[in-house]
Order: sequence, then structure tokens, then C-alpha cells
Amino acid sequence: MKTIDIDTKLIDSYISLLKNMSAKNKLDLISKLTKTVQTDIEQEKSDFYKTFGGWDENESAEELIDTIKGSRTFNRTVEEF
Repeated sequence: MKTIDIDTKLIDSYISLLKNMSAKNKLDLISKLTKTVQTDIEQEKSDFYKTFGGWDENESAEELIDTIKGSRTFNRTVEEF
């Protein structure tokens, strides 16, 4: 079975459960579902934008360069013939 078929059947089963609910309860459910979707969208945007941005340090560019260069290690050995 394809995912679309499963999703459609799941939605149809939810609709059959909702048929007997009052209009007030349905509106309350819609409101709560809308809030969860908005929260999910905001979280996705937040997670996306967290992957970008500036360096979060107070070091100057020169200090950062010195830190990077100072942390380098070289372990090259020249083999003799």
C-alpha cells in the first residue's frame, strides 16, 4: 500500500469519528489542530534559521585566526630514500 492510500484511509477514519461531535467540539478541535500546525511550522523555521548566522563570539577576526592557526597540528614526516 502506498503512503497516500494509508493517509487517506486514516483521514477518512478520523472523519467518521468526528461526525458525531458537536459543532462546538469540532471548532475547538480545529483551533487546537491549527495551533499545533503553527507551532510545527515555527519550529521548522527556527531550526532552519539556526543553521545560519554569524559567529557567536566576542573575538576579533585576528584573534579568531590566531586561535585557528594555533590549534593546527602538523604530523608530516618526510621519508628518506
